[in-house]
Amino acid sequence: MPSGHTQINLTDVEDAATAAGLGSTWEARVAREDLDAEQTGLTHFRLLPGKRSPFMHRHKRAEEVYVVLGGTGRIKLDDEIFDVHALDAIRVAPEVARAFEAGPEGLEFIAFGPHYNADGESIEDNWVK
Repeated sequence: MPSGHTQINLTDVEDAATAAGLGSTWEARVAREDLDAEQTGLTHFRLLPGKRSPFMHRHKRAEEVYVVLGGTGRIKLDDEIFDVHALDAIRVAPEVARAFEAGPEGLEFIAFGPHYNADGESIEDNWVK
């Protein structure tokens, strides 16, 4: 019988950004499968100092919550830009396009929410280019 819980260290999760050729911008440790999670997505991001997310995206169904663990920066939500700091929690509705920018010390954050297959879509936006 499988255990009712899974414990991992996020530093042990493969960096998907490096595998996708985006390692010069950020780290992205997509932990859902490592956690054996069926309904919840969780990703740990480290955005390098002064860098922006390599793309903007939104979802069809999944509401996401972002929690800033360290550093400072900004988040772009549709056409508005907001400052973010350590321990800020930001809930983003599925249809809202989002991307981050790191301050001079970088930006570390967690994204989590429900997991739906093929739910996300990239959005063209000059802010992330």
